[in-house]
Order: sequence, then C-alpha cells, then structure tokens
Amino acid sequence: MTTETTSPTARPGVRALAWQRRRHSAVRFWQQYRTHRAGVLGLATLVLFALVAVTAPLTVGSDVSSVTAAPGRPLEGPSGHLLLGADRFGRDLLGLLVWGARVSLLVGLLAAVLSVAIGTLVGITAGHFRGAYATVMMRITDWFLVMPTLVLAIALATVMSRSLGTVILAIGVTTWPTTARLVRAQTLAVESRPYIERARALGGGHGHIMVRHVLPNVMPLVLAQTTLMISSSILAEATLAFLGLGDPTVVSWGGLLQDAREAGAVSSGDWWYLVPPGIAIAVVALAFTLCGRAVESVLNPRLGVAR
Repeated sequence: MTTETTSPTARPGVRALAWQRRRHSAVRFWQQYRTHRAGVLGLATLVLFALVAVTAPLTVGSDVSSVTAAPGRPLEGPSGHLLLGADRFGRDLLGLLVWGARVSLLVGLLAAVLSVAIGTLVGITAGHFRGAYATVMMRITDWFLVMPTLVLAIALATVMSRSLGTVILAIGVTTWPTTARLVRAQTLAVESRPYIERARALGGGHGHIMVRHVLPNVMPLVLAQTTLMISSSILAEATLAFLGLGDPTVVSWGGLLQDAREAGAVSSGDWWYLVPPGIAIAVVALAFTLCGRAVESVLNPRLGVAR
C-alpha cells in the first residue's frame, strides 16, 4: 500500500528534478558559450541568415525565380531598382540570393544530420561489439576515408535523379567516416569505466548500455561535430550545384554560381553575378565553424580553443 500511494507522487518529483537539471545545464552552457566572442558572432550571423530564409516568402515573394516576371534586363548591373543587379534572365539577384538561403541552409542541415547519424551509429556499435563486426565496419570506414568524398558524392548524384533528396543523400552517405572514428574512440573510453561493468553485472543488455550509458556521454562530441559538418555540407551542396548536379527546379547559392558560369560572368566581368552568392556561402560556412569551435570549447574545456 505504501508503494502504491507514494509511487505516483514520486514520479512527478523525479521528472521535475530531471527537467530542473536540464535547465541548469542549458543555462550553464549558455553562460560559458557567450564568453566566446567568435562563437557569439557566428551564432548572431546564423540567426540573421535564418530569419532572412524564413521570411523570404514575405520579403521577396515566391515568384522571384519566375522568368516571365523578371523585373530587369539580362545581366543588368546594380542600380537603385535592382540593388545587386539581374541574372541572365533579368531576375532580381538580391531576391534570388535571399530565396536561395532557404535551400542552402536546409540541405546543409539535413545532410549534416544524416552524416552525423550514420557516423554515430557506426561508431557506437563498432566500439561496443568489437570483434569481427568492429573490424569489418572500421575497414569500410577506412575505405570511405581514403576515397575522395567529392568524387563519391558526384558519382552518387550522377546515377540518381537530380533532386534535393539526392544531394542530401550524396553528401550524407559520403561524409560520415570522420564522425564514426571520433565516436568509436569516445565509446571505447566510456566503456572502460567501472559503471559500465556494474551495468553489465546487473543484467544490462547491449541496447541498454549503448542507449542509456554510452550515447549520453558521446552526445557532446556529436553536437559539436554536427555544427562543424553543416558548414562542410553547405560547401558540398554548393559544389554539386556548381557542377550542374543539383536540382535545377530550385534556387540555391551554388546554383546561382553555376548559372553565372554558364552565362560567362567570369569572362565578361559581371561581378555582381558571382560575388554575392560566393560571399554568402563563405560567411555561413565560417559562422557554423565558429559556432562549432565554441561548442567544442564549452563541452570539452581541455581542447583549449581560443576565444
């Protein structure tokens, strides 16, 4: 009777305590993160680009990519009417740049999440089971590490249909080996600790140990690796789009560079066609890198990342 009457009231208390600890951890993380000036600058830049991307339908409209509604002349230079000039179809380049942020950021985020998810799964299982399974998985990982990532992504994007899903899949399945190596090393370190042996002695199965004990300890590494992978994924998406392997029906920063190349903007000196999307790609990639370095420094102070 005592257990039945106290158990329902105890569970909410345990949940409240768990949420309180999470809130305190989040507050402590932010207090340490904001001491990194470069990380704060990168975060502010990303928030600005995210707001621009989210509000694009309201600020530039959904018909900005329409050729029939082009407001300018082909390859028209910057002016008061078109701040960044026009592309080869007469479309507003500023509107295309704003609309392209939606695709570039979305592809970079989803591709990075897919890459880190695959790497985390391979790393944890290879570090936990070891033996023949770990040997096979690490040899596969080594093969992906040796092969040029861009070449594999190009080959995969070539044989599949040209769509955003193909680009995300091509980037995600070719960039996971680094994460797998890092997570496996961390898994081996975690599983050598005494409480893992106690969990096994108490009857904890493979799934329980990997999900309840190993995964929470490798999550800081996974989070930091995700922020760093997003910048690489954005650059990879821009490269594939520049090579003509992206989705031709959507507007992205890499697609704008590919259009500029086809229009001969390099030889004709139409800088307004090339510079803005290139700067946008570089700024976002740098912002994600700064955030990733700051997250690494907060979650692992021994790294000694400069502020």
